[in-house]
Amino acid sequence: MVLRQKEATWAEARRDLGDQHFIENLVAFDKDHMSDKTLKKVAGYCNQPDFHPDIVGKVSNAAKSLCMWVRAMEVYGRVFRVVLPKKQRVEHAEAMLAEKQKTLAEQQAKLAEVNAKLEKLKNEYEDKLAQKEELRLKAEKMEIQMERAAQLLSGLAGEKERWEKSVAELDECKGFLVGDCLVASASLSYIGPFLSDYREELVDKIWLPEIRKLAIPSDSEFSFSNFLADPTAVREWNIQGLPNDTFSTENGVMVTRGTRWPLMVDPQGQAVKWVKKMEMKRGLKIIDLQQHDYMRTLENSIQFGSPVLLQNVQEELDPSLNPVLAKSLIKVGGRYMIRLGDKEVEYNPEFKFYITTKLSNPHFTPEIAAKTTIVNFAVKEQGLEAQLLGTVVRKERPELEEQKDTLVLNIAAGKKKLKELENEILRLLNESEGSLLENEELVMTLQTSKVTSLEVTDQLALSETTEAKIDAAREGYRSCATRAAILFFVLIDMGRIDPMYQFSLDAYIDLFNQSIDKSHKSPKLEDRINNLNDFHTYAVYRNTCRGLFEKHKLLFSFHMCVKILENAG
Repeated sequence: MVLRQKEATWAEARRDLGDQHFIENLVAFDKDHMSDKTLKKVAGYCNQPDFHPDIVGKVSNAAKSLCMWVRAMEVYGRVFRVVLPKKQRVEHAEAMLAEKQKTLAEQQAKLAEVNAKLEKLKNEYEDKLAQKEELRLKAEKMEIQMERAAQLLSGLAGEKERWEKSVAELDECKGFLVGDCLVASASLSYIGPFLSDYREELVDKIWLPEIRKLAIPSDSEFSFSNFLADPTAVREWNIQGLPNDTFSTENGVMVTRGTRWPLMVDPQGQAVKWVKKMEMKRGLKIIDLQQHDYMRTLENSIQFGSPVLLQNVQEELDPSLNPVLAKSLIKVGGRYMIRLGDKEVEYNPEFKFYITTKLSNPHFTPEIAAKTTIVNFAVKEQGLEAQLLGTVVRKERPELEEQKDTLVLNIAAGKKKLKELENEILRLLNESEGSLLENEELVMTLQTSKVTSLEVTDQLALSETTEAKIDAAREGYRSCATRAAILFFVLIDMGRIDPMYQFSLDAYIDLFNQSIDKSHKSPKLEDRINNLNDFHTYAVYRNTCRGLFEKHKLLFSFHMCVKILENAG
């Protein structure tokens, strides 16, 4: 009754206990607002020893429950007095925390906004940096392209005039292509066995007039050697021993450009020397039909792509060579095979086959003529004269001939280098895709080409000037070479009188060298030339008469005299 702020009498207690909402009132009791006075009074009851649930429970269980509730309220009141300040401090702290959290949230929102702006500015900064880098790269690229453009203009400017001239020439030649190809094909197939006089007659007096009569366009100044030969290759051939006259150049073209294997009529051995030097680096194999194992050598060369020289053949060839001559190839899978006897050999496209005969006037069968390209390498007076001039100058003025050989090699190498550079530039221009300014290889090649071209052109100009001076000095010995060449062809003509009279060019050159060594020396060039001509003329007459019939000696001396006087005019 004390806790409920009512009068502590039995009557009041009975009335309160009889209230049907008594339990509900106890449950809903406002225990948080008990006054200190009330709590003190209740504590006085609770401290009484007989006010204990166990003691009270002996009398009444209901009273026990009430006792427990009173004691619980008293304990709660005491504890509440201690907890309440703490609870208030907690509530205050929570209120402050909520306020601070609210402030924090506001500041975080502002921070997020600032961070968003910062991120945006950072992205814009990075975009600007990327744009700056892109512009820098573009600027560098444009500078490089400007440099390359200047280099291209500079590099191609030197080629412009020459290329324009070449284009004009090629355009003109293009109109003559049909007729020129026709004559070149005919020449390649048919003029090989003939000497230069007959070749010129065939081309100039028979084929070209017939072509013009049929209104087929052709070059009025057609030259077989110029049409099919590369000047650089021709100079290489000259260095390798092929005489530099037109007749020999035509022979070189037929040997290297013909589709059939060449059969060279080579009584003086010039073709053999040239082929040996030309194919030396590729490992030339030399065979003879008298060798017992020549077919094995031929098989290995066909398989591995080595060049082969079959020398000293007669008017008939071994039938076992027919598959090679006819190029009877069989394609098996992706390879080409050729049957030699009972054996199939893999055919290498790099294989080359050369055939030579020392017979001066052989009569080959039509079958051999159809399977091979017969080429007449009989020495020409012009070519022999140049060869003998080199011989006499090498003996009389060795330093002069050495300079000449060096210059010829340098000029050949320079022109070959210029040709290679021009071909490389044209190849890069043809294969270039997109802008030429982006093709660094092309620009670098042009720069290299320009520098090299200038150097080579200067060297060529100097070399050709020096060569002209050397040639002028060598010309002093021209009459010796001319006399020696005339005398050799007098010896060759003796074969028409009697086929027994056959003379070797090598032996003749040895005799010429002996004449140079044994003839009387003189400080005056004119006297020296006269001494050498007289000595060599007599040496030729004396050595030749040893092998002549008596009845032919007078004819021989007369022929010599006529030829010498004819040359003297």
